[in-house]
Amino acid sequence: MVGHMDGANLRERSAGVNQRGIRDYNERLILSLLQRHRALSGADLARRTGLSRPTVSTILRALEEDGLVRKGEPVRGKVGKPSVPMELDPDGALSCGLKIGRRSADLLLLDLAGQVRKQVYTTYDYPMPDAVFGFLEEGLAGFMQELSPTLRARVCGIGIGTPFELWRWHDLIGVAAEKFRSWKDIDFASKVAGFCDLPVFVVNDATSACHAEHLYGRGQEFRDYAYFFIGSFIGGGVALNGTVFEGNQGNAGALGSMRTTGPLGESQQLIDTASIHLLEARLVEAGIDPQVLWHKPQDWSGLGRYVEPWIGTTAQELAKASLSVCSVIDFEAILIDGAFPPEVRNALVERVRRYLVTQDTRGLITPRVEAASVGENARSIGAASSPIFAQFMLNTNAGLSAL
Repeated sequence: MVGHMDGANLRERSAGVNQRGIRDYNERLILSLLQRHRALSGADLARRTGLSRPTVSTILRALEEDGLVRKGEPVRGKVGKPSVPMELDPDGALSCGLKIGRRSADLLLLDLAGQVRKQVYTTYDYPMPDAVFGFLEEGLAGFMQELSPTLRARVCGIGIGTPFELWRWHDLIGVAAEKFRSWKDIDFASKVAGFCDLPVFVVNDATSACHAEHLYGRGQEFRDYAYFFIGSFIGGGVALNGTVFEGNQGNAGALGSMRTTGPLGESQQLIDTASIHLLEARLVEAGIDPQVLWHKPQDWSGLGRYVEPWIGTTAQELAKASLSVCSVIDFEAILIDGAFPPEVRNALVERVRRYLVTQDTRGLITPRVEAASVGENARSIGAASSPIFAQFMLNTNAGLSAL
């Protein structure tokens, strides 16, 4: 078990990180700018924030003393002394991210610079609560045991990325069905508190994937974009004005719920026509164990006979969905990622581009379609970023692109 000693260490470290309690706005602003731009000099930070040079220097000294930032490599200019930029210290804060998927769960340890330090995963037929929380408890214990006492005290929380209404995902009957439906009444924080004192942050899995792309991937290239993540079920997110927008009720970016039509003209949702579970069904019909799709490292090279038609069908659906979302908001780009190998993602993106040419685009400018870059870990990385951003960064990156 991950004992209460780790939680005590965390509380002690939290008090040491900032004697005033939670970090103030200007500290969060500077940390957020360093996260976005990787390295900035004190002069650059003063210019971007509008703070005075002495104020920025004071804040940077405090953050450096707390182990959150460090000096980067000197940059020599044409004249004068070299400039020494500041950057986030990767060891400054660590966070765990759990992704609960239909066929697999992933747990990883993320550092302050967005790098994955450790990762474990498991597969199953269905994500039963006892199995998922047992995997989390065992994985956390393993991570903590491998960390030094200093780094263990820097783990600031657990983010859990879970699908919306997880309890509706099944075709079970009897006792197994009742156990699966128990997800509806589970309090994640209470369950985790049974074996760990770390704070828990629960986020939608597709939205967390969008956050990961926005923070660590190609999302920084665009101000407004729609993001599709294709797992067992397809989901997504939207970014507006340089920040991931979740909406008043969390419905923003619920792209899997977009309406489409089936082969007989019946009303369906995108989740029914552009998800990996359709590929799983084809493999089952062919007598192939679909778990092969979730083994790591992922290798679908021997499944081309089944993957190729799935890419074609999925691309058609994504082309239509891309035009639909752009008819509501003028997105700069459509980003596509998923729980599949990079070569499958690239083939899918290229096919979507081809299908867009044949679509009825009257009244619309065809959107730019791009491959996202974070990949299959996007949901767990996004989940792991939640505790870090809640405690050290601004709640939103809105406006940072202009700074």
